[in-house]
Parts: sequence; C-alpha cells; structure tokens
Amino acid sequence: QVQLVESGGGVVQAGGSLRLSCAASGRTFSSYAMGWFRQALGKEREFVSVISWNGGSTYYADSGKGRFTISRDNAKNTVYLQMNSLKPEDTAVYYCAASSILYKSTVGWDYWGQGTQVTVSS
Repeated sequence: QVQLVESGGGVVQAGGSLRLSCAASGRTFSSYAMGWFRQALGKEREFVSVISWNGGSTYYADSGKGRFTISRDNAKNTVYLQMNSLKPEDTAVYYCAASSILYKSTVGWDYWGQGTQVTVSS
C-alpha cells in the first residue's frame, strides 16, 4: 500500500502563495502518476493538476492555469503544488493522489492522502 501525506496548507491572504507537498511512503513512487485535487465545503472534489511518473507531462485545470505549478522530486518521493496569486475561491482541502495511470479527473486514482487545508482570506 502507498501512503500519501499532504502538508504545507495554511491560511494566506488573497494574492499570496503556498507550496503544498505530498510525501509518499512507497519505494515505487517514481512509477506513479501523481495528481492534486481539492474540495471546498459544499462542493464536489475537483481536479487541479496532474503530473506523469517522470514529470514529462503536466496538466492543469483552468482554475489554476498560470497560477499553479505541479512538480515532483522522485528522489524525495515528493510531489509539490506551488500556488501563486491565491484567490478566496481556492479555499479548499487539497488532496494528492497516485495511480499507475494518469487521469485528468478525480476518478480512477488508486491512492489518496488525507488532505491539507488551504484557506485564502480576503
């Protein structure tokens, strides 16, 4: 089993930045595509970004394009989400997920982290 632990969330003012991290426990981290998702109160979980196993391909939801950057460091078994120019609408619990197959949606992912809260105040 792969365990994923998100960190880096917190409270920031609109326009600020946060870098989320997702640490994987498995030694097979480098074989997995990794994704970031978020779920706001009263809303369904939504796709934010995904990165292929080797980092060669990245995709972003329209909501984060130009503001968010996904990256990974396989040597550290960690995937990151750099979030800049944050908006109150970005407030949500952010989750990372892993799968042997890359999905540009919330479905199909094999492993999920517990989430980290991001709150953007205005």
